[in-house]
Amino acid sequence: MVKLKVAIAMGFALRNNNTVSCDDFLKPKTPALRWKRIIMNASKVGKGLSIDTKAHILVLKNWIEAIDQRHRYGNNLQLYYKEWFKSSTNQHFFFWLDYGDGKEVDLEECPRSKLDQQCVKYFGPQEREYYEYVVVDGKILCNISRIPLHHESPRLRYIFVVSTSKKLYIGEKEKGIFHHSSFLAGEATLTAGRLLVEDGVLKVNSG
Repeated sequence: MVKLKVAIAMGFALRNNNTVSCDDFLKPKTPALRWKRIIMNASKVGKGLSIDTKAHILVLKNWIEAIDQRHRYGNNLQLYYKEWFKSSTNQHFFFWLDYGDGKEVDLEECPRSKLDQQCVKYFGPQEREYYEYVVVDGKILCNISRIPLHHESPRLRYIFVVSTSKKLYIGEKEKGIFHHSSFLAGEATLTAGRLLVEDGVLKVNSG
C-alpha cells in the first residue's frame, strides 16, 4: 500500500510538471508531511467525488494508467507494477520503470515495445465535447450537431460514461487506445458501460 501511494503521488507530480524532483520527494520527511502530500496528490484521480458521493473511481490498473505521463495501457502497466512491487527497491514505480532499476525489465507477457506503443487517449474539456450526447424526446443526439446517434455495427464496441455533472459521453472502443478512462481523463464517473444505438434509440445497454 505504501508503494502504491508513493507511485500515485509521484505520478501526479510528474504529470503536472511539479517542480519537486524525485530525489526531493524521497528525502526523509516527517510522516505527517509525507502522508499529507501523498493523500493530496492521490485524491486528484477521483476528481468529481465531491459533486456526487455515488461516483465511481478507477481501479488500480486504471489509476496507474491515469497518472502515467504517457497514459500507457493500464493492463500492461499493471504487469510491470507487480514486478516492481515484488522488488526490494525504494524507487517509486514510474522512476523504477523508466529510469531506475527496472528500466531493463522486459516481460514476456508484455514486451517493452508493446508497453510503450499502447497509450490510451485522454481528452481535455474541449476534446471531449465531440463525444458528448444528450437525450431529447427519448432519442440520443450529438450535443453539437443534434443528429441522432446511429451505430452501424451490431457488436457492442461502443462505450459510454456519465460524468458526475451528469453529462453523457459515447465513443467506439479501441483496445489499448480508446477506453472509458479516455473521456474524463481519469475523473470519477457516475456510471459506465457499453451500448448499442439505432437512429437515436437505445437498443442494448450493458452499463
